[in-house]
Amino acid sequence: MTVEFLALFIRVISQTFIWVVIGSAILSFFLPPFHPIREALDRIVAPFLNPIRNLMPNMGGLDFSPLILILAVDFISRMLIVLLLS
Repeated sequence: MTVEFLALFIRVISQTFIWVVIGSAILSFFLPPFHPIREALDRIVAPFLNPIRNLMPNMGGLDFSPLILILAVDFISRMLIVLLLS
């Protein structure tokens, strides 16, 4: 296993997770909370979103936690890749 392969693996996993977060956020507007697809996505994403939601103040009904999670995952994956490739 080469370092480049590991960097690519980290990138693919992080991008896939980011798309799952985006899909979960978008589907929350259209599907009811007990829809099977939405429940499956929530089981994946909620453990990461809940700590962020607990730290953030109430924004009047707007939930910015998916955006913060996406930025955090992207930042961490970029830092890991830079550390691996240096």
